[in-house]
Amino acid sequence: MVVMDVIADCLKREGVSTLFCYPTTPMIEAAAAVGIRPVVCRQERVGVDMATGFARVSNGRRFGVFTMQYGPGLENAFPGVASAHSDSAPILVLPLGHTRDVAQVYGHLRSCQAFTPVTRSFEQITVPGETGAIMRRALGALRNGRRGPVMVEIPRDVLREEAGERHREYRPVASVRAAADERDVDAAARMLVEAKCAVALAGQGVLYAEASAELVELAELLQMPVASTVNGKSAFPENHGLSLGCNGVVLTGHGRHFFGKADLMFGIGTSLTPHFLMNPIPGYRGKLIHATNDSADLYKAYETDVALLGDAKLVLRQLIEAVRDRLGNRKRDGAVAHEIARVRDEWIASWQRKLASDEVPITPYRALAEFMRVIPPGDAIVTHDSGSPRDQILPFYKATVPNSYIGWGKSHALGTGLGLAIGAKVAAPDKFCVNFMGDAAFGMTGLDFETAVRSRIPILTVVLNNSLMAIEIQHMKLSHERFGTIDIGGNYANIARELGGWSERVEHPSQLGDAFLRARRQTEEGRATLLEIVTSAETEFSHRKATAKPVEQKGGVAT
Repeated sequence: MVVMDVIADCLKREGVSTLFCYPTTPMIEAAAAVGIRPVVCRQERVGVDMATGFARVSNGRRFGVFTMQYGPGLENAFPGVASAHSDSAPILVLPLGHTRDVAQVYGHLRSCQAFTPVTRSFEQITVPGETGAIMRRALGALRNGRRGPVMVEIPRDVLREEAGERHREYRPVASVRAAADERDVDAAARMLVEAKCAVALAGQGVLYAEASAELVELAELLQMPVASTVNGKSAFPENHGLSLGCNGVVLTGHGRHFFGKADLMFGIGTSLTPHFLMNPIPGYRGKLIHATNDSADLYKAYETDVALLGDAKLVLRQLIEAVRDRLGNRKRDGAVAHEIARVRDEWIASWQRKLASDEVPITPYRALAEFMRVIPPGDAIVTHDSGSPRDQILPFYKATVPNSYIGWGKSHALGTGLGLAIGAKVAAPDKFCVNFMGDAAFGMTGLDFETAVRSRIPILTVVLNNSLMAIEIQHMKLSHERFGTIDIGGNYANIARELGGWSERVEHPSQLGDAFLRARRQTEEGRATLLEIVTSAETEFSHRKATAKPVEQKGGVAT
């Protein structure tokens, strides 16, 4: 067998059934030859996002794969790989490379230099006989420890060289998990039991470890409130009485309340990476228990009282047993859940003017409220785009089932949500997969809606169209006043229709519920759909401080 056929064979043995890709690379043909379906995107960056959405919805048990050509293909893929790196998404990237005789010549992009900072591992196949071993190492990195993108580059002149017989020894790579040190577990259990107000912060590691049930069990045992990071949203059911929702640059009122009074923070399955959009506990100076499967996360941002290194599911089970031993027959009352409910209800009441608004143009909060009213959260997988859609949706949407929400926000370019939704639908064809994006985001990647149409991947794209970049209102006042710099335009329902999908334009709040239901029926019939919702320039968000005041608009100019 030649190298490209060996790679395809390894992928087949690993259970890969879909290859996200963009020509020209012979890997597409090699994959098709062994029964792996190629899904050809319109832009490499979006193809990588598709692989990421596939991997994240699969709990990391299945990894996404993307392949493309050298040079411009590799360059266009970079932002997608960088995003996967920031999200710890297990994807395998298989770029075609320059021939070995010119790969190191100045003027060519040297992928080993460019991509090493945003991949968990990088190898180039220079000796054909080592192809199987290189794939084994790549898959080992994907399946174990901290997740993230892995890259194997295939030089053009290597693809069709004979790979010898060693590849026949290839066997699928297993995932290996480890529990924490028992002494550290005991110390953490003592702190959790003795704390006056312990709050848990659940990250994406809880999802990858499939540890949501254990987290619920521990929270109920301690009567401990639980919030999630942006990437970890859905790790704890947000309809649970102990849920504080998602904690990022925006958060719920009850989340703000309990983070303000906590004397112990328990981070589980999270890196606790400081970031202005996702900073989980900014300014926190209290006691901290940090559980992660990557030692590089420990102590990097906060003083830590107890560090637990291990798989989230195993660590939570250890803590449950240790806490139960300490509590004995004592059961805690429901005072914390009552306090959460009281503060939550007050916060929601303060937002009813937006969530139930009949204003025209439609406020995005009313659009979200109508979506939640007619679409059961357990039936859907929802994601968002950067900017206003992210900050409007994260606090209010209740994700009740693990992996029913793909939250993100660190280093993602506008338009990422579309590819995530397409990949999610491939991974979970029985789910109603929806991405919310603004009109600016559609301008970045909207043509890949045609990929969903052509490939028969029936997602729903919701474009919140306010005809300007609302989140930039406060930052571009002078340039907008003089040159109209934040104005953008388009009829996106028409574009989607011309691309072959089903679409509808919604201009009044009373139309929203039925429009969402019609769109869902269309996806159930196998059609990619798009709803264009004409919205206001909403600038009020549930930020970490008290509710932000909206920026008023007069004649299209911020005041």
